[in-house]
Amino acid sequence: MFKGHPKGLIPAALANMGERFGFYTMMAILVLFLQAKFGLSGTNAGYIYSGFYFSIYMLALVGGIIADRIKNFKGTIFVGLILMAVGYVLMAIPTAITADNKTFLLVMTIGSLFIISFGNGLFKGNLQALVGQMYDNEKYKEMRDSGFSLFYAFINVGAIFAPFTAVAMRDWWLEKNSYHYDATIPEQSHAFLAGTMSPENISKYQEYANQAAGKVITDLTAFSNEYLNVFNTGFHYAFGIAIVAMIISLVIFSINRSKFPDVKKESGHTGEITEEIKMEAKEVAQRMYALLAVFGVVIFFWFSFHQNGLTLTFFAKDYTLLQFGSYKIGAEIFQSMNPFFVVFLTPPLVGLFGWLRTRGIEPSTPKKIAIGMGIASIAFVVMALGSMGLPLFTDISASHGGTPLTDPQRVTPYLLLGVYFILTVAELFISPMGISFVSKVAPPQYQGLMQGGWLGATALGNGLLFIGAMLYETIPIWQTWSIFVIATAISMFTIMFMVKWLERVSE
Repeated sequence: MFKGHPKGLIPAALANMGERFGFYTMMAILVLFLQAKFGLSGTNAGYIYSGFYFSIYMLALVGGIIADRIKNFKGTIFVGLILMAVGYVLMAIPTAITADNKTFLLVMTIGSLFIISFGNGLFKGNLQALVGQMYDNEKYKEMRDSGFSLFYAFINVGAIFAPFTAVAMRDWWLEKNSYHYDATIPEQSHAFLAGTMSPENISKYQEYANQAAGKVITDLTAFSNEYLNVFNTGFHYAFGIAIVAMIISLVIFSINRSKFPDVKKESGHTGEITEEIKMEAKEVAQRMYALLAVFGVVIFFWFSFHQNGLTLTFFAKDYTLLQFGSYKIGAEIFQSMNPFFVVFLTPPLVGLFGWLRTRGIEPSTPKKIAIGMGIASIAFVVMALGSMGLPLFTDISASHGGTPLTDPQRVTPYLLLGVYFILTVAELFISPMGISFVSKVAPPQYQGLMQGGWLGATALGNGLLFIGAMLYETIPIWQTWSIFVIATAISMFTIMFMVKWLERVSE
């Protein structure tokens, strides 16, 4: 599978696994942690989640500029790994929340997220630029798309285990303190402590509390405070596991540093040297215009796709039966589906593209991106159809005076499973192909900047994520998913309109 690829590809992918582990830990539990820890509404948690993922990708643009200016991709990447580890250390510190320190702890949490974002910005785009530089060699040129697909699959291996690890850590701490997991209790606890529960819902909350404690609860106030503290401490420990993943990535990167290319250095530098090629100003301009056009379109894909850690996570918690057969699951587990499918769908997809390439009929990279947009639109069509007839969020939210759905009222988990499968196929046509397109088209002197630009477009899409959370809490659920159908369909048709031009520029 790796035959014909540069020797630095596997070490680069392994070095990226720690970042993916942390990324998917956050995707699985961040909004749930913010709601359980601080009692935030879905919309307010969505603002922070959206801002965090916006920062991760937008700061990659800053990281690209820094690396391009100092001509030291490896050093920039190394510092990024260190900063991410520091951010996760701060997130992992257990803190008991009170009325007096709530604001301070929320600010501290946001500050920790910014440190992780900045570290990620120094790391992410620049490592992708290094991988792209490996394929600038004429020997590997034809393998660029498949190389990025393999890179993308391998970095997601760590992501598969992140949600399972987070859930295991949280549930272990609950059990150690003689409690059972119930996804609805944190919101109910906050509603009870705030005094917004109706007498009828207090009676139902008593039943949930008795089940979670395995005994009759006589003091709901004490139970609410203690359950929230234990629940949140388990999440803090889950963030701590990400520190270990970052350290492993740091070690792998350091050991294999000499296998990664350098951009035109002075003599005496170790490592494989990639000569910087100069282009005429007109060609540089054409390439930059093409990249900016693609960046503008993919904003709407990421606005839709990255709902997987926000509104799709809310949907798992609020509307989905958290059980496969007799096996109980946490809402966070669904975040393992995407990286799982990435890893196991990439080899057959790479094989398919290779088979088409040998026959001279492999779709161009822009066409692959357009196909991916269409597949993403289909995923949200399925989600909209599967959500027909479900009650409004306000009718089932304890914080809005509603009553959580019982298991028989919830939808099958196979709905989300199927949607994540379709979305992953779409992602494999877009994300690695987009990175490959950028590395192929970007002028050599702007490699880091343009990889940062791709991530910057992703950032703008993430900056709009909160809109999904707002819609989720105010309109019928099926209509929320319909917005993403429209966004991805528009993206598909726009790319199709530009395909011929993009193909000429990338030749």
